Amino acid sequence: MPIHGYRRLFRLAIALLIASAAVGRTATAHAATPSHPTLNAASIDAYVKAYMERTDLPGAVVAVTRGDQVVHAAGYGHTAAGKAMTARTPVPVASLSKSMTALAVMRLVEEGRVDLDQPAHRYLPEFTMADRRAGKITVRQLLNQTSGMADSAYPDLTRPQAHTLSEAVADMRGARLAARPGTEWNYHNPNYFVAARLVEVVSGRPFADYLATQVFRPLGMTHTESVDTTDDMPDHARGYVRAYGMLFPRSHPRWFTAGGHGVVTTADDLSQWLIAQNDQGVSAVGRRVVSARSVDVMHTPPKGREYAMGWSLSPSGEKPRQIRHTGQLLTHNAIQTLLPDSRTGIAIVANTGMISGDDAAVMLDGLVDLAQGKPPTVRTPFTMKADYVLAVLTLLAIALGVLGAVRARRWARRTADRPLWRVGLRMLPCAVPIVLFAQLTDLAGLFMNRRGTLAQLGYAWPALVIWSVAAALASTVVITARSLAVLRTRRTRVLTAPGVPDERTDAEQVFVGRATDR
Repeated sequence: MPIHGYRRLFRLAIALLIASAAVGRTATAHAATPSHPTLNAASIDAYVKAYMERTDLPGAVVAVTRGDQVVHAAGYGHTAAGKAMTARTPVPVASLSKSMTALAVMRLVEEGRVDLDQPAHRYLPEFTMADRRAGKITVRQLLNQTSGMADSAYPDLTRPQAHTLSEAVADMRGARLAARPGTEWNYHNPNYFVAARLVEVVSGRPFADYLATQVFRPLGMTHTESVDTTDDMPDHARGYVRAYGMLFPRSHPRWFTAGGHGVVTTADDLSQWLIAQNDQGVSAVGRRVVSARSVDVMHTPPKGREYAMGWSLSPSGEKPRQIRHTGQLLTHNAIQTLLPDSRTGIAIVANTGMISGDDAAVMLDGLVDLAQGKPPTVRTPFTMKADYVLAVLTLLAIALGVLGAVRARRWARRTADRPLWRVGLRMLPCAVPIVLFAQLTDLAGLFMNRRGTLAQLGYAWPALVIWSVAAALASTVVITARSLAVLRTRRTRVLTAPGVPDERTDAEQVFVGRATDR
């Protein structure tokens, strides 16, 4: 691609981003509901339906509580299988599962069977790594994700997926730590694989059984379970991905999920979960499942950090104060939040994937506004605007690639008198999209603090991958066309130079003569 083509591309991208932001602000301003709203079933229902109408979100479940009362629990739209979603539709909550695993561990702590500040290896001798420092990882560090394990050292989503917790822990034996235990925070699912396996070994029961009998049933979560893989989820966790304003149903690849992101539940059961969290461990029917102190421990991060045990504190100064956690699969996204000042709980699960979806997090903003007595604004995921920018950039990249290939011979003639090394330097900018594509997953990993594959990124943000592929292919075509044109032009000039014997046939001389005339 010519260098001036990149300048045009950059200027157009900036202009389109500014325009899309302006359109977004105008649209959200007109979407506001009447003033003086109240957090009740009717206002929640109206807001969710307005959001779904504007974004074409296929389906979602919503649970809202205040104190020990359920304000609203409902399902909207349909699943990827076409079934209507209700308050009893089972949905995967992905990483919201971590807070439930943490509560299971705290049950063992209260029984005196586990000490948070003892090395996990003490309770789980099979947990070993190719790093001696791993022997010092405490149970607490697993739960608040300061163990030193990280995707940079052990990218679990790019590896063959385990089938059981025992296998998941065994797979870590050859892994190293990214940092000394307790010194850094890194979001890493294997922390919770180890914690879940610890629950199994200490309790002497399968992790799913322990969660069911010691956490879910006591809380009244009668339609909730923990599964080992996405294949065990309803319809194999099939959901949707969004691209260019359209939604496409997609099956989910098999991921191991137990402990970290394997809970399947309903809006009704999420209501019970939120009530217990806001009521210091007491269920909706008055049964204490865990002590108030344990709830405080799970909600309180280490000094200087925001992540606690399956929960994160909102940044200092943010109002209202929230204790929350997100959850993401490639085909579903979820969020739960507690508003301690009003004892409000909100949980949302949508059947769209991460990044291109993120509907749950966007919807949460509107429901938090309602909880504060403010009129909610119907916003949209940023990719719904960004995808149109990427679509234009994709078409522009293709057009510039075709143009560059068509004009390759002219470009070669203009550079015919320059040394080849200078010609090569002039083509270097054309390689930028190729390098970008080659590093796309790494760049996305830096942004998300997670490492994945290109196929997974294709689920997460299809329009970004399509643009990157198109730009890389266009650049490859231009580089190839220019390189061939340069070689032909220089060979022709050598063969037709004065004093060089011409041993070609008459037909070849006529052909070269015509090519030179052109």
